[in-house]
Amino acid sequence: MIKVFGHKSPDTDSTGSPIIWAWYLTEVKGTPAKAVLLGEPNTEAAFVLKHWDLEKPEIISDVTADDSCVIVDTNNPAELPPSINEAKVVGIIDHHLLVGGIKTKAPIEITVRPLACTATIMHDLMGEDLARAPRAIKGAMLSCILSDTLEFRSPTTTAHDRAVAEKLAAELGVDIPAYAAELFAAKSDVSAFSDAELLRMDSKEYEIEGKQFRISVLETTAPQVLLDRKASLMASMPGVAQEDGADQVVLFIVDILREEATLLVPNDLVKTLAEKSFGATVAGDTVVLPGVMSRKKQIIPVLKL
Repeated sequence: MIKVFGHKSPDTDSTGSPIIWAWYLTEVKGTPAKAVLLGEPNTEAAFVLKHWDLEKPEIISDVTADDSCVIVDTNNPAELPPSINEAKVVGIIDHHLLVGGIKTKAPIEITVRPLACTATIMHDLMGEDLARAPRAIKGAMLSCILSDTLEFRSPTTTAHDRAVAEKLAAELGVDIPAYAAELFAAKSDVSAFSDAELLRMDSKEYEIEGKQFRISVLETTAPQVLLDRKASLMASMPGVAQEDGADQVVLFIVDILREEATLLVPNDLVKTLAEKSFGATVAGDTVVLPGVMSRKKQIIPVLKL
């Protein structure tokens, strides 16, 4: 049984894409597979599971040398189980930059394409076989694309991502603006989460000039709810950084509707990061970055000290 999983702190793409690919391997390729998660899905991903009546995959903490795995929506060992290099990795499907560090026991199939969403890549790989997919699988695929593209607002969006989403929506009879609004409302409901959970919810480890950063992004249609917690979020950053072996947590609150990010600036290190990376002038403990929405395309590539 092949285990299919995405990154830790699973968002909609890292929850839905394993389900999609496990269905494809099992039902089309005749290779038994099951989707698993590396943590609790976020609120938007949980909404998608419920909306399309999909069973929440089992949550695992590690893999063994006996496990065969397909990795989706990441290729970064820091976002994968501790023993990933002991397992039998048989495939990778991703849309992020290559990080390096994954070792395999044999040649494998790797597909990495510059698209906004892993599910879009899966749509292309499945081809005509997607016609056999049940409604819930197509719904998961649509959800992943709308989530990762922020309903086509993200600069990572390609014409192909949009075309695939619109085709799926037409087949499913889904009104994209209405459904995306439901997705983003679910994503924005963070009332049940502690500050530490929010700082880890959608975060990536990244090194800048010898310093370890946890780059966190919270996408929301209600940024004020998060900004009202600004003081406690910044007070929680040192503890989270220490526990996670980082020098600093950096939090960007992305306003989906206004298409801008607010960066919290708790200290001089982050102030320097903001000014040198974005050419911003920082006068207080926040700075607004107009047009910045994508960690992958607009944040990670420009970070410097």
